[in-house]
Amino acid sequence: MATYQYRAVDKYGREKKGSIEATTPDRAASMLKGEGLLPVKVTEQSIFQKDINLGGSKVSNRELAVFCRQFVSIINAGVPIIDALGMMEEQTENKQFKKAIGEVRTSVAKGETLGNSMRARTDVFPSMLINMVDAGEASGSIDVSLDRMATQFEKDAYLSGLVKKAMVYPIVVLCVAIGVCIVLLVKVVPTFMEMFEDMDIDMPGITTFVMNASDWLKRNWFIALAVILVIAIGIKIFMSSRTGTIFFATLAIKLPAIKNFTIKSSSSRLARTLSTLTASGISMIDSLDITAKTMSNYLFREAVFECKEEVKKGVPLSEPLKRCGLFPPMVIHMTKIGEETGDLEAMLTKMADYYDEEVEAATQALMAALEPMIILFMAGVCGVIIGAVIAPMGALYDGLDNL
Repeated sequence: MATYQYRAVDKYGREKKGSIEATTPDRAASMLKGEGLLPVKVTEQSIFQKDINLGGSKVSNRELAVFCRQFVSIINAGVPIIDALGMMEEQTENKQFKKAIGEVRTSVAKGETLGNSMRARTDVFPSMLINMVDAGEASGSIDVSLDRMATQFEKDAYLSGLVKKAMVYPIVVLCVAIGVCIVLLVKVVPTFMEMFEDMDIDMPGITTFVMNASDWLKRNWFIALAVILVIAIGIKIFMSSRTGTIFFATLAIKLPAIKNFTIKSSSSRLARTLSTLTASGISMIDSLDITAKTMSNYLFREAVFECKEEVKKGVPLSEPLKRCGLFPPMVIHMTKIGEETGDLEAMLTKMADYYDEEVEAATQALMAALEPMIILFMAGVCGVIIGAVIAPMGALYDGLDNL
């Protein structure tokens, strides 16, 4: 997705500026409208305009979960919201989060609602949380809304942890493999080759290839580094483009190794988010709009947006879910049963619990499949280099036998 800078006006006429991630400018404008803002100007950020995150500033789902849990405990103890926000501000370590809570407390002290105060910092507080707070304030059950959001953030943090767990291992092993190859080519291979060069031995083809690679890397290491950086930046730019977003989203549901994980994690996110929102009295259309924004895969995000448009026309949710062809049959069947029985919220909750377990199983299966593949990759690369070193020794022994 691309990042867009925007200038918008809220319902009170106050100007808001910030950035938002979306696939197109129209989608960015639509997302801003969904947050109660009237877009004035939406432009794509250049690479020089993007915010630089030096660490410690981004607010994680886990921090939001802790915030909601503690906030509920404090206000249930009879502490006024303004004082509760002050207490939360003092104990929050994340500087950006701390500043945002302080701004919300100041706004509430001036008579603004908690939901509208949070809406001024949409870069910190997700639209889902803001809408839940609005619903809680309207119904007088803000503690219930925040408690549900705490559960939602905890589940999201858990799923994010599973994804990181699945990705960190192969990335670390790949980096180690590259490091080992560089050490072998730059240090080990030249040492052996100097010894063999003093002997009148015909070098095997694999040894000649590795020697040439080692010599080139030692002379042109800066070119190799530049190529790696260019490739990395190119991939990053491609991933942030619309074409790249669609490409990788399609790849995620096509590759057998990650297909199940992508589908099940998206199904879990859909069910859990819809359940949380509808349980708080938020309309199905607004719930679908917010849910779509939480979907990490572009294809699933667009499918949920399409479902929202169909539901606007009076079509049951299960029908567009079936037509999109992305979600498993269980999602469609359980949604349809919930619609027919009038207990969609309960069905969505059960579905979310089921797919949470399925995501964990899919992660373990993915890890189990990746481990032998990575080991084989490392063995193959290192085996070629070691074979290039050992091959001349065989030729040397053959020469001695012929004497």
